[in-house]
Amino acid sequence: MIEFIKQEKVRFQHVDYAGIVFYPRFLEMLNGLVEDWFEEALDRPFSKMHDPRQSRTGQGQTNGIPTVDLKIQFKNAARLGEILTKILWVKELKNSSILCGFQFVNEAENTVLEGEVILVNVAFNTERNSIKSEPFTEEMKVKIQKYLNS
Repeated sequence: MIEFIKQEKVRFQHVDYAGIVFYPRFLEMLNGLVEDWFEEALDRPFSKMHDPRQSRTGQGQTNGIPTVDLKIQFKNAARLGEILTKILWVKELKNSSILCGFQFVNEAENTVLEGEVILVNVAFNTERNSIKSEPFTEEMKVKIQKYLNS
């Protein structure tokens, strides 16, 4: 199993008056981790998935990967200036969905948060007024399976 790992510095924009990360910012950090994984590891950048101009010209894709379920446990506070190591792996790959595990760890190697997220591969029509789940391509499944925790 391979884990997808990125680091992020806790910035002023992430924290509340107490100087700790305000919990919705963690969700934004998680979404950034998923977006980076799709672009850097799976060669499927959100910029192509979500650009209707590219979809109309045939250069983009008419699909997305929304979060449909999220479980998260907050274990420790993260403070302004800390570097967080964000880790993502695949727990289960289905026809059109992925169950991923994730963990954020601080510099002292304490878990800040951990959880699971289910992402579903969806297709939009070209007008983007209809959405339905769509199977991953075989090529995409091979790329995702590298991160499968067996």
